[in-house]
Amino acid sequence: MGINIKDVANKAGVSVSTVSRAFTRPELVSKATRAKVLAIAEELNFSISRSAMVLKSGRALRVALLMSDHIRLWFSASIIEGLNQVFHANGYDLSIFQISSIEERREFFDMLPIRRNADAVIVASFDIDTDEISQLVTVGVPIVGINCVMPNTGFNAAVNIDDDQGSKLLARHLIGLGHRRIAYVRTDRAVTLHFSVQQRYESFAQVCEQSGIDLTTIVIADGDDRISRATTELLSMDRMPTAIACQEDGIAIPLMFQLARTGLRVPFDVSMVGYDDSFYANEIGLTTVRQDPIAMATSAALKALDLIETGKTAKPFEVFPAQLLVRSSTTEVKG
Repeated sequence: MGINIKDVANKAGVSVSTVSRAFTRPELVSKATRAKVLAIAEELNFSISRSAMVLKSGRALRVALLMSDHIRLWFSASIIEGLNQVFHANGYDLSIFQISSIEERREFFDMLPIRRNADAVIVASFDIDTDEISQLVTVGVPIVGINCVMPNTGFNAAVNIDDDQGSKLLARHLIGLGHRRIAYVRTDRAVTLHFSVQQRYESFAQVCEQSGIDLTTIVIADGDDRISRATTELLSMDRMPTAIACQEDGIAIPLMFQLARTGLRVPFDVSMVGYDDSFYANEIGLTTVRQDPIAMATSAALKALDLIETGKTAKPFEVFPAQLLVRSSTTEVKG
C-alpha cells in the first residue's frame, strides 16, 4: 500500500490540511513547518498530484524561460540552474523556449495568450518589443528580465550585470597597458538587436573612440567554425592587433588555442580579454569580467515568485556590479 497524506501528517505531527497547504498554499504555512513537511514527504517518497495542486491554486505552476542562446553554453546552463533551484523548491516547473529565429519568437507570443500555461515569463539576454509585451499583459503574467537592455520598459522586474561598467573596465585596462591596435570579436544574431552583449560592445567601442583608438570590429556568425573564421580575419589584417577583446569567454578561450596553433603566443604576441569568468577562464589565465549568472537567476526567480504571489517585489530592478579580473593573458605593449 502506498504512502498517503495521512502518513505524512502523522509523522510530521500536523493536520492533513496543513500538509495540503504546505504543497498548495505555502504562504499560509510557516517556513519551519513547510520545511518539515516537505522533508518528511521526500523521505516517504510522497507528493500531491500536480493536477490537484494546479486546480487548488488556480495557477499553472509553470514558469516560461525565453532564451536566445544555446542551452549548452555556460551562461544559459547557469541561468537554468539558478532558476531551477528556486522554482523547483517552490513547486514550479520551468519550461524552456529557445528562441533561435524570428518565426519561433512570433509563434511563442502568439500562442501564450491562448494556452495561458505560464504564471510568469523570464526573458534572458534579449528584449521583447511593445507588441509582445501587450500580448503578455492580456495573459496577466509578470515579466522578469535577466541581462536585458533597458528593462524598465514593459518588465515588472529585472536583474542585470552592469555591462557598461564591465566593458569600460576592460577597454581602459588594455589602453592603460599601451595598446592602440585593438580588435573586438563579437557575434551577429538576427533574433534581436538589443541584448546584453550589444551593450558590452557599444561601451567598449565608446571608450576606444574617446581615447582616439580606431577599433577593428570582427563580426562572426554562430556556427561550429566561428573561431576559425575569426582567426582567418585576424590573420588577414594588414597589421595584427596588439590586443583582442572578445564578447565572451566562450569566444576568447578557443581563440587563444587557435592562435597558439598559428604560432602567436598570448600575451607575448597579442593580449586577450574575455567576459564572464566562465569555465576554465581562471585555469588558462584569461583576463575577464566576472558575472555570476546563478546568483542573478536566483534573484530573478525570487522576484518572479513575489510577483506571482503578491503582485509586487522589493527592489524590482537590480544591477549586479562588474568585477575586472586581471590575469596573465594581458601585458604591456613592448617597444
